[in-house]
Amino acid sequence: MTDFTLADLETIVAARAASEDSGSYTASLAAKGIGHVAKKLGEEATETVIAAVSQDEDRLTSEAADLIYHLVVALHLRHIPLSAVMAELGRRTAQTGLAEKAGRPREPGQANG
Repeated sequence: MTDFTLADLETIVAARAASEDSGSYTASLAAKGIGHVAKKLGEEATETVIAAVSQDEDRLTSEAADLIYHLVVALHLRHIPLSAVMAELGRRTAQTGLAEKAGRPREPGQANG
């Protein structure tokens, strides 16, 4: 096991996003803006789904890491701390999953279930 946490990742992303290091992938992502990062996040989500269904555990682990990293970058660019996401997860787990999902506001045109 590792002692590395999502909070550690959040701190590293914040520091690198603010840097002018031309060798930093995080800095280059941040410079391209939320639209580019959101696109990368979607790509990583798709790759994670494919790995979950049809690839081995190592590939899924790698894709999951990419997905989480890009999510943390997106949250950083939108000024949403991980603590807010964790608080939301905590709120949701205070009730059963089905009851929580049923209580979420629906987007216009969103199907039930």
